[in-house]
Amino acid sequence: MNRNFNKGLLLTSLGSFWWGFIGVIYFEYVSFIGHVELVVHRCLWTAVMLIITTTFLSKWKIFIKEIKNKKKLIALFISGLLIFINWSIWIYAVATERIIDASFGYFIMPIISVLLGYIFFKELLNKKRIISILLVGVSIIVMIIFNLKSLPWVGLIVAFSWAFYNLVRKKIQIDTDIGLLIESLFIFPFALFVFYLISKNGLNDFNFENPGLSLFLLLAGPMTVIPLFLYVRGVELIGLGPTGMIFYITPTLQFILGYFYYGEEFSVVKFGSFIIIWIAVIIYLNDLYEKN
Repeated sequence: MNRNFNKGLLLTSLGSFWWGFIGVIYFEYVSFIGHVELVVHRCLWTAVMLIITTTFLSKWKIFIKEIKNKKKLIALFISGLLIFINWSIWIYAVATERIIDASFGYFIMPIISVLLGYIFFKELLNKKRIISILLVGVSIIVMIIFNLKSLPWVGLIVAFSWAFYNLVRKKIQIDTDIGLLIESLFIFPFALFVFYLISKNGLNDFNFENPGLSLFLLLAGPMTVIPLFLYVRGVELIGLGPTGMIFYITPTLQFILGYFYYGEEFSVVKFGSFIIIWIAVIIYLNDLYEKN
């Protein structure tokens, strides 16, 4: 049991580290091609990667069984739209030097999920969790009131799209990789059409004239799928509580990279809002620690 727990900790930590560090560096490095084409490649090669893994793991029977369920298909269409929004805004944030804003979203996301759990699943709220939710609200209000020229819309969309994505996925019972494959296939035709328009107008960087860059862009699929597999497997081994705490590796690394490596602007208002968020996170994590 301790061996599985340690394995789960390691896998979840690797997944969170990948999202917060390797993923940021990779997508920032290729962001010069433009966030629209980069989002397209992420959607296309994620679908291709999942088709390969589904074939390798012999899961097509499970896939066929799941697509016959109309309720699940509708739910997965909604969750596919939400994850597409999340991917798009996150890549936009990386490409336009708003990594800190994106990290703000991932800091508040777990606490928003607590509120959604209370609303949709009647999960109980204690004093500490209520305080955390209120502090998140205060931090958002502070940004809006004192920084009207630059509302934290990037962070808010990242947070709410991912929180509602988790909410929808929690309502349906389906293998993580099969669910993501179905979501990706919903997005795939749209991504393919946009790529056709980009190519038709000669705006694509993915072509046979630059095979090195084209091969590098293929990594957008593994860069999306691998950390997801690592994180979800960790959840299966050690549960949501510990993995929820470990997930904070992701926004912490994003913030460190954005501020110290990429030199993004960090105003006094943002600093004050982040202090409030960090207090909320500490209170929330302390509550998780006591309950687990």
